[in-house]
Amino acid sequence: MEYNIVELSASEKEVEIKLEYDEIKNQIEAEVKKLSKNIQVPGFRKGKVPSAMIKKLYGEALEYEASEKVANDFFWSAAEKNNIRPIGQPAMTDHNFEPGKTLSFKVKFETVPILEVKNYTGLTIELPDFIVTEEQIEQEIEYILKSNKTTEDAEVITDENYIIDAELFLVEKNGEKIQNTKPEKMQIDLTSEGISKDIIANAKDKKVGESFIFSFNDEHKHKLDDGTDEVHKEEFVYSVNILGLKKIILPELNEELIKKVTNDASSTESELRENIRKDIQNFYDQKSEEMLNIKFIDEIIKSNDFIPPKTFVNNLLEDYLNSEAEQAKKSKRAFIKDDARKRLEKSTENEVKWYLIKTEILKKENITFNEEELNEMAKKESEQTGIALDKVLNYYNSANFKDRMLDKKFYDFLKLNNNVVKVDPKNLNDKQEANDE
Repeated sequence: MEYNIVELSASEKEVEIKLEYDEIKNQIEAEVKKLSKNIQVPGFRKGKVPSAMIKKLYGEALEYEASEKVANDFFWSAAEKNNIRPIGQPAMTDHNFEPGKTLSFKVKFETVPILEVKNYTGLTIELPDFIVTEEQIEQEIEYILKSNKTTEDAEVITDENYIIDAELFLVEKNGEKIQNTKPEKMQIDLTSEGISKDIIANAKDKKVGESFIFSFNDEHKHKLDDGTDEVHKEEFVYSVNILGLKKIILPELNEELIKKVTNDASSTESELRENIRKDIQNFYDQKSEEMLNIKFIDEIIKSNDFIPPKTFVNNLLEDYLNSEAEQAKKSKRAFIKDDARKRLEKSTENEVKWYLIKTEILKKENITFNEEELNEMAKKESEQTGIALDKVLNYYNSANFKDRMLDKKFYDFLKLNNNVVKVDPKNLNDKQEANDE
């Protein structure tokens, strides 16, 4: 037997096998005999047709069919002897059988790639150094006050602290009503974030029963047939009839309100501000941690790129597509599988790459989280909380706690062995924009 294996990529291989007829004669004859048992010829019972007649009727066709089965058997036998573990379904890409002479064939298959992972330590990763500003704290205070506002009827708008019961008409730029357009009733909160300055300015000093005009500029993109974007701009002008007014009364930021909104966690304004600062900072820290992990993944994949097994990618992609299809069905949204596939294909491929790279690093660095560590953590939590140890262990096992702890150990290792630098967010954004160009 001549045997040769060609590496097409890190994950894909093709084996070439050539066999002399003497090596396969017995197997071919045995397979032909099996096939003959299913042949029925008038005048003979099934399975009792003489070999000479079968040969006359079918010539070498049965041997060709038998040779495919023999080729398949020899491939799996060779795979076992050579410690080859295909994933997915191998495909025969070439089959050449010369009765009485040779059988040669090629089989393409995928395997889990053997990776020599490198450049996952000594990296310099830049992260934005987010610092909580007084302006952000003021915005949170403002939100608290607005969330606890009261209102009272009013007759005239003197500032932005009003809610308008309005009737809107789409009009011409000169203010004339457009025929056959229906009015729309709504409330306009002049304190809402993103409210047009044009509305606030034109509403000032207006009374119930009066009206004012404001314009709205709509700008969006259309996708053309050639794939390019066309920017569409259009100005709309509205006339607003004031049907009623509510004056917004903001509460005093006193001890009673502070205790109410913080569930007694704070009682003074200084305590409230400090807790707001901590909450925002915790949010930033969490986002920075997520951003750091994403940057680790991007940089390490970049240094260890390879073509992942299509079997793994397709299986995972199908899971995601089925999940999206199910969600779309529940929410009664349209689901276009081909569009979803294009959108998810690259990220799914990277997810498989990262899984294989990460697995190799864990093995190489001997990073583990074992049952002993799990039991020790469960014991400590049981002692601290008073919850029975078996219940804590049941929770840990059901919540994939071991996987999460192993993940934490892994990223702690990366943080310890790489250089993380905090930089001004603006400088980082400028650098990113320059790289994108």
